Amino acid sequence: MEKSLVTKDRIEPWTPKALSVLRIVTGLLFLEHGTQKLLGFPPSEHAFPPLFSLLGLQGVLELVGGFLILIGLLTRPVAFILAGDMAVAYFMAHAPKGFFPTLNGGQLAILFCFVFLYLAVAGGGEWSVDTQIARRRGIA
Repeated sequence: MEKSLVTKDRIEPWTPKALSVLRIVTGLLFLEHGTQKLLGFPPSEHAFPPLFSLLGLQGVLELVGGFLILIGLLTRPVAFILAGDMAVAYFMAHAPKGFFPTLNGGQLAILFCFVFLYLAVAGGGEWSVDTQIARRRGIA
């Protein structure tokens, strides 16, 4: 009988690295929403909102939170805050447009919410500033 190429002992060492890749990609995508709102790049009709408005606050959360998630600094608390932020965003901006996320445009908010919730539990993975700090302190 042929041995499977995908076994637990072969794939498990990649788990912390895959978690880091998920965190990095999520951070980059979320950060892009913040640059779009606050810096007008990529160009958007929602660019440059007043900073002390709901859209301005959202842009700050996306820019700063996305950057912290990207580098993996304070991953758990930042991800927890952003998960809540995306849940609120879904129910304020998307749910009133209809029940189905495919029709109300809320798929991305839901996906970000649950990826951030996962990162709040799992942490930043092997390639994160959090892990580097823990290693220097002798914790990890």
